Amino acid sequence: MADHYQNNIYNQGDYPLQEDDAASDVTEGHDEEDQMYEGEYQGIPHPDDTKAAQRLKLKKKKTTELSEQYEYIMEECGHGKFQWMLFIVLGLALMADGVECFVVAFVLPSAEKDLCLSNAEKGMLGLIVFLSMMVGAFLWGGLADKVGRRQCLILALSINCIFAFMSSFAQGYSFFLFFRLLSGIGIGGTAPIVYSYFSEFLQMNKRGEHLSWLCMFWMIGGIYASFTAWGIIPRYGWGFSMGTEFQFHAWRVFVLVAALPAIASLVGLTFMPESPRFLLENGKHDDAWMILKQVHDTNWRAKGQPEKVFTVVHIKTPKTTEDGFFEVQSATRTPVQRWAVRSLTLCKLVLRNVASLLSAELRFATLFMAVIWFCMAFSYYGLSVWFPDMIKHLQHEEYVSKVQVFHKKRVENMIFDFPLENQIHEEVEYIRDKFINIEMKSVKFKDSLFEDCHFENIRSSETVFENCTIHSTVFYNTDLWEAKFIDCKMENTTFEHNKHGCHLDTAKENDVLIYLVSFLGSLAVLPGNIISALYMEKIGRVKIIGGSMLISAGCTFFLFLSFSQSAIIALQCLFCGVSAAAWNGIEVVTVELYPASKRATASGVLNALCKLAAVLGSSIFASCVGITKAIPILLSFTALVCGGLVALNLPDTQQKILQ
Repeated sequence: MADHYQNNIYNQGDYPLQEDDAASDVTEGHDEEDQMYEGEYQGIPHPDDTKAAQRLKLKKKKTTELSEQYEYIMEECGHGKFQWMLFIVLGLALMADGVECFVVAFVLPSAEKDLCLSNAEKGMLGLIVFLSMMVGAFLWGGLADKVGRRQCLILALSINCIFAFMSSFAQGYSFFLFFRLLSGIGIGGTAPIVYSYFSEFLQMNKRGEHLSWLCMFWMIGGIYASFTAWGIIPRYGWGFSMGTEFQFHAWRVFVLVAALPAIASLVGLTFMPESPRFLLENGKHDDAWMILKQVHDTNWRAKGQPEKVFTVVHIKTPKTTEDGFFEVQSATRTPVQRWAVRSLTLCKLVLRNVASLLSAELRFATLFMAVIWFCMAFSYYGLSVWFPDMIKHLQHEEYVSKVQVFHKKRVENMIFDFPLENQIHEEVEYIRDKFINIEMKSVKFKDSLFEDCHFENIRSSETVFENCTIHSTVFYNTDLWEAKFIDCKMENTTFEHNKHGCHLDTAKENDVLIYLVSFLGSLAVLPGNIISALYMEKIGRVKIIGGSMLISAGCTFFLFLSFSQSAIIALQCLFCGVSAAAWNGIEVVTVELYPASKRATASGVLNALCKLAAVLGSSIFASCVGITKAIPILLSFTALVCGGLVALNLPDTQQKILQ
């Protein structure tokens, strides 16, 4: 059988028959020179099949590098059922990443009621999302090039699912913050890994289009988050409690539902193989060959050609230089020492890989991509926060303009059993009045007198008593606490059975505007995704990135011309739609610019930079709400123009074989 196998290999190519003592040991991973992996002889076409033999000879003659031969192999495997299954599984992971960016923003209006959050604590929760995802992108991107795409993605999604689940039950701010931090670190690794993972199962002429289709799942994640939040969170009355210590309201249900895409992707990944390109880069020839054969057979069987044979015999692979590190580990005595050596070695390899992104051959590509990622993220995430905040500000201004003012009046022996909203009571005297079973929203009592009054069963929101005099008055079962009485004088005044729990100090209904604006913004991404996917191979990545960023800059400039609520929503939709095309092109070029051994690392570093830019952009833009609109518009316009001009100088990767 061995003689038959060797003769078969010899007859199909120009490789001389080796002596037994000179044959390379495949299981060892490498020889002194680049290794030639000899696949199993089952499935190799008979040399009498002239067409197959000529095809093999052509491959061996033309293919001098792994990257070139791998492209030929992917062409032979074809594009079909396997890629579409992987597309769905990885798309769900990317969808989970999109959901994560919206979860905290959607739950904050309700979570602040249960968790008694101050403005500073709410700001920290919003900040921790991007900071944790920044750490996760850097960590998992680097590990994916050393440990494996599939394994790291499974670990990242597992961490996200576990701590997202735990955060829904957290009753205190500290625990909720901690669990969302760990959840963000997990989900932060999805984007860097997903694009690298999927690109290594695509042939060159399919890569740009199908990576762009994959980007659409991030938009689907935004729609899913907006839609489910809109349907679940406003129903705040739903839920249950166990005394005063445990509250489980509708927003916690939304946190659980938001984790479903990650869970679904995690389940799907258990049926997906590792990237064969990663395995070849790390000397695991047998595993890579079997996976490539699986891809080939799955695709051609689904196309009705199960008889089509996988003809790959030899795979030229690079010599690995890092095996020695792990040989040292096996000589270490205790499990703890072995774990310490593995971890230290892995950290060194990851950091060395990160440093190599600034090597002579990659320096300019990395700097150009860093500028583009930063400019795009700074503008996109900054405006994504600024648009809804500005709409809220305009609504608040309109609301305040309709305020009712009661000045220098005297009210005696009156029963207030109707809601009080958006009112100012200034220098009003209330004598023997009763306020019973009512809600007060945005009510301000200023320089007023309360004499022998009775407040019972009061729910309030944004209600204050400022510089008032209160005599012989009873507050029974209300949420009017000391903090709501500013510089007031009280005599013979009692507070009995005050309502406990800061979740009561708010309006009953949640404003659905935040869900509507996010839903429309996510939906507006659809046209940009479709157009970029259809024309990625026709127009080219560079033109799509540069053109989209420059058009996005123009969209922001139009905000100077009109500044109504409808104009802001329309321009937000236009901006999101055009930006989607730029993001798709950026993701595709990032994958194509870097070699396989550095692809996920580069993507992780750039995604981490993206999240840093998001923190800066959202913080700066949010601080300008109600103060000036010129600064956010000019900053975003400048950043997008600079990023677009830099993008036009990127190298064309459209016809480039993945290195």
